This record gives sequence, structure tokens and C-alpha cells, in this order.
Amino acid sequence: MKSQRLFILSLTMVVIFAIAMATTASAASVHLTYSIFFPPTHVQCLAGMKWAETIEEATKGKVKITVFPGGTLTKANQCYDGVVKGISDIGMSCFAYTRGRFPVMEALDLPLGYPDGMTATRIANTFYETFKPKELDDVKVLYLHAHGPGLLHTRKAVHTLEDLKSMKIRSTGLSAKVVEALGAVAVAMPQGNTYESLQKGVVEGSFGPIEVLKGWRQAEVVKYTTDCNRVGYTTAMFVVMNKAKWDALSPDIQKIVEDTSRQWIDVHGQRWDEADQAGRAYTTSLKNEIITLEEAESQRWKEKVRPIIDAYISGTTAHQLDGKNYVDTLTRAIEGKQ
Repeated sequence: MKSQRLFILSLTMVVIFAIAMATTASAASVHLTYSIFFPPTHVQCLAGMKWAETIEEATKGKVKITVFPGGTLTKANQCYDGVVKGISDIGMSCFAYTRGRFPVMEALDLPLGYPDGMTATRIANTFYETFKPKELDDVKVLYLHAHGPGLLHTRKAVHTLEDLKSMKIRSTGLSAKVVEALGAVAVAMPQGNTYESLQKGVVEGSFGPIEVLKGWRQAEVVKYTTDCNRVGYTTAMFVVMNKAKWDALSPDIQKIVEDTSRQWIDVHGQRWDEADQAGRAYTTSLKNEIITLEEAESQRWKEKVRPIIDAYISGTTAHQLDGKNYVDTLTRAIEGKQ
């Protein structure tokens, strides 16, 4: 009887110890939230989710990241401030959705003729590392990514500037200035609202990478894409972390996050290019037409948007920022990749 009581006591102690160990392990783990504005099926959301999963695996479960896609935790234009205020610990969205907030980083979105997403993504990260603008000092920048050249997708054919005149075109950030420079009417709108607006005729077209035709299903509500790559802009996107949460991480975990983030720069760049290819294939499968501008017409478009670049330089210079250096740095980088 005595031995039985000892056995039960020993078993109880083992159970208590196991529970204590499990509680300690749970307390030692870091739980983070990640707000992503892309819908859950979008390739860039999937890449972000895989990044989170990879960090959890690399830290052996010490870091657990819960992803909230589709702007369910913070909307696209609230994502950055949401990270600063701790509404989410990590966030992915576009600089362009808070126009005027990031004057240095806005240089990335200028219509400089980006050839593809990988180039735009690598240039965006190099640009940030080169200039480290103070406008991002209130977060920990993990990495950036950027889509391939923004093109024009419309309900009716656009072969010339005259065809585009006065059309209502969805755009964001600096792409709105591109729309206006080309003679159309810019309508500010995030991608999430674009499908319905095109479907209902609220807007007659949209500027964006060709991937939106599949990634956001916009090929279903347009008929034409005008390949105006000479004025190809990008939209730079951030993946940032709340600074206090970052500082609270142990050095070994910080290293894992930084190493993984460096790897994910090319992951996103490749996904953008693959998505562009898929978008092109999807829109042609729906019998939509891709229009290539004639060389002389393409040059007209380029000349029309040059004042945007000049205005950016003069505007940043007036605020003691080296806009000319930003533009020259980006132009050299793009030309070096042609």
C-alpha cells in the first residue's frame, strides 16, 4: 500500500513538473501578429506567410507569428501606423498608401522605367540601405519589395495619349501623378476596391503591374492592357516591425529574422515576376488584348511624365532632401540592369 502511495506521489510530481516545463516553454515563446493587406490567396501574401513559417521553424517554435491577411487587422493605409502603435507587431503594405508620409522612399515609385519586379525589389532594398531615411526610424525595417512596371489596364482600347484623355483611372501615390500627367483623371483607390469599381464603371481603367489581372482578378473587368513600360513605375512595399517588439527579441532571434528577411528579398522579387507572367497569360486566355505602343508614341508618354520627376527633385530639395541624388542613384541602377 505504501509503495502504491509512493508511486502515485511520484507520478503526480512528474505530471506537475511536465506542466511546469510546458508553461515555462510557452512563457518563453514570443507571439507576434502580422498584418498583410494582400488577400490570402495572393502570391505576395503567401510569400509573407511562408516567411513567418520559416522564422517559426528556424527558431524552433520560440517565435510564433499569426498572420492577418486581407487588411483584416489594419487596412492598407493604416498598416504602417498600426505597427508603430502596436496594433500589429509586423506589417506589410505600400508606402504610396500614405502619400507624403515618406518623401525619400517616394523616389522609388517615380516612372523611371523599371523592367521587372526582381530589379525593382533589389533596387528598393539597396536604396534604403544606402540612404537610411529618418522617416522610417520609428520602426524596424525588415525588408522591402516592389512590383514590376506599372501598366495601364482599361475597359476600352488606349493606343495614344488622345485615347486616354479625361478617362477616370484608378491609381495610388505617385502613380496618380502619372495618370494626371498623361491627361487622364486620377482616382485614388487601393487595389482591394478596384475590381468592383471597374465592374460598375466607377473608374474606366487602372494603373498597376500586369499581375493584378490575375492576382486581383481584374482581367475579368477590363479588356485591354497598354504596355507603356517606358514610363514603368513601381510601388515599393514595406515589411516593418514594431520597434519595441524588435528590441525585446534576443540577439539570436534577431539574427534569424534578419537572415530570413534578406533571403526573402529575392523570394518576393521572383514572385512578382512569376505573377506578372501569370497575369499576362490569364488576361490573354480571356481574349483581352495587350497593346504595344509605337516607339514615337512611347517617347511622347515618357516626355509627359518627366515633369513629375523634376517636380520631385525640386520639392525634396526645398525640404533639404537630396532628391537629385535619389533620382540619379535609381536611374543608374535601372540602366545598369537593362
